[in-house]
Order: sequence, then structure tokens, then C-alpha cells
Amino acid sequence: MWSLAQTVAPANPVVTLGEAKLHLRVEHDSEDTLIERIVAAATERAEEIQSRAFVTRTYRLTVPRFPRGRIIHLPRPPLQSVTSITYVDADGATQTLAAESYRLDTDAVPGRVILARDGEWPVTADEPDAVQVTYVAGYGDDGSAVPEEQRAAVLLFVGHLYESREAITVGTGPTFKLAFGPEYLLWPDRVFEFDPLGDR
Repeated sequence: MWSLAQTVAPANPVVTLGEAKLHLRVEHDSEDTLIERIVAAATERAEEIQSRAFVTRTYRLTVPRFPRGRIIHLPRPPLQSVTSITYVDADGATQTLAAESYRLDTDAVPGRVILARDGEWPVTADEPDAVQVTYVAGYGDDGSAVPEEQRAAVLLFVGHLYESREAITVGTGPTFKLAFGPEYLLWPDRVFEFDPLGDR
């Protein structure tokens, strides 16, 4: 089993408050806090659909061992860099894998840590959290680096959540789904579930 934790959150939103208000045609400031919360929720949903990280943040991937092959796949692309790879050795001591022991493939989706040619992964203790990879992912430090399809999808979610503040609407006629809704924009670039160690 593996787990993924975000250890450093994005410093900036995918769409700014001003961009969201322009999309919503809101000119007053009384709902700014609400709109910022809606932007955050919309972003989470869009990222979940695609299994991607939009704005730069740091993750920690925890796995019970090194892979049987040469590659560790890192969830939530795009990968920018790897900060460290630590592991618990057979004696129970925490070690840091030397950077020259591996290389990165940041162009792959998802990003990959590749063991150096003729190298071997260290032997680890029999622990569920024996190996931890800390890495940075995202398109860039703010929304300007994020593809416009993703940003447009977030804004569509924002519009829906702003206008529909309850789970059920009464007396407003039948509900319908836009033919070119957020999922339409997000679906082509989604990342399918995978095992970071490549076992399945």
C-alpha cells in the first residue's frame, strides 16, 4: 500500500479572486470570502478528476519498499523536481538516497524516478513506510502557468457552485447538464490510477 500527503500547499490559486468575480459578473466585495472558498473547492474537484497538481506544491509519497524494477512513478503530475528520497535500512536507521543513484523524467506523465544504470535499490526494513519520496509538482507558481482548459473548467465549477448553493433546487424548472461542462474540458488529460512501484 502507498499513501500521498501534501506537505506544502500552493502559494497562489489557479484563478484569482478578480478572475473569478469577472467570470461571475460580481462587482461588489461582500462575497469575496465565499468566492475564494468556492474557487478552492472547484480547484480541488478539477484536480481530483485529472489526478494532477495545477499550481506548485510539495508532496510526500510513502511506500513500503523500493520497486522490483528501476522506476518509481510519482502521482499528481506534472513533476518539477525531487527534494529527497529517504528510506529505513535493514538495521532500522533512516538514510537518504544519494542523488547520483537516480535520475528524473519530468516529461513523463506521471513523472518518474529512474534508478541509475547498473545501480541497485537499497535493502529496506520491513515497514509500511520504509521509503518516502518528497517532490515538487505543478505547472508553475500561479495560475498563469496552468493550461487554459484547466482554468476554464475551474471557472465553470465556480459558476455552478456560486449559483447553486444548495444540493437541491425547488421551483426553478428541470435541471440539465451543459454539453461542454467542466468534465468535458478535464477528461482528455486525466491521469489514470496507477501503482507507484509498478506492481500492477
